[in-house]
Amino acid sequence: MGVIPLNAMTLVGASYSPWQTWNGKADSQWAQVLHPLEHPLEHGGNRTLYAHLLAEHYAGDYTALFGPLPDLADATRFPRNAGPVDDIAASLAWEQMSFADQNAINRVFANLGKTLAAYERTLLPQPARFDRYVASLDANGRPQGESLLSDDEIAGLRIFIGKGKCTNCHNGPRFTNDAFHNTAIPGAPDVPLQRGRIDGIARVQSDIFNCLGPYSDAAPEACTGLRFMVTTGDTLLGGMKTPTLRNVAETGTYMHTGQFATLAAVIEHYNSGGFALQGHNELEPLNLTAQEATQLEAFLRTLTEIP
Repeated sequence: MGVIPLNAMTLVGASYSPWQTWNGKADSQWAQVLHPLEHPLEHGGNRTLYAHLLAEHYAGDYTALFGPLPDLADATRFPRNAGPVDDIAASLAWEQMSFADQNAINRVFANLGKTLAAYERTLLPQPARFDRYVASLDANGRPQGESLLSDDEIAGLRIFIGKGKCTNCHNGPRFTNDAFHNTAIPGAPDVPLQRGRIDGIARVQSDIFNCLGPYSDAAPEACTGLRFMVTTGDTLLGGMKTPTLRNVAETGTYMHTGQFATLAAVIEHYNSGGFALQGHNELEPLNLTAQEATQLEAFLRTLTEIP
């Protein structure tokens, strides 16, 4: 059994992101969730199998939401295991199906993704100490009442905004600009080098389940992310999506393949700079003092949600 060489990105607040996964290979949550369903190292299923399982266990619920399922009784038309997957038998069975039957199964598969995404959209960030601190500020930016952040945490916030240049990428309510950056992250032992956004662009453009595809519910003019996405540039090779920093203290290891075990190691990487193994390196050394690095980490820990 193999192992997927990527850290799982959080689903909390992911509904607000125009791109899913580290390289943005999906432009919606419902399209993204279909990938692990068929991946041999994750759920390892296939499209007709999921259609049969829905018919056997959730036919009433499915029909209430999406209308009738295809009549799957004819196993010659709808084999139990068929789909464009790595399994040779299932792949051959899929190729032998008519285009109309493939389309019917794809529609069921897409609807399954939309159902799962509807649940994922309920996973929203909860307030952290930082949020309560912001809420306590008056019109002049002075906290009212009991101090909610320590002096070091407030100093770390100033570094985050200023000398640390963290808000160049980690901005907004979720502390991410949802863009792709090459920050000279080192490789991980025994893990293939990830090409990043340049591969994600190819995947999302060719995905029949993208926003402009036949199974999307969106009007074409609403697919602005896909229609106007950046497809050229020297940071696409090796560029990875900026992750949210909410709950970052609780979500190690860090970076796309877990190259850093601690927040301190992450800060040290950005502080000292590095050499990009591929593509254009956007990283410039920050030259923080040891105290400033400690204060920056202290601030990041205020982004953990309060139970």
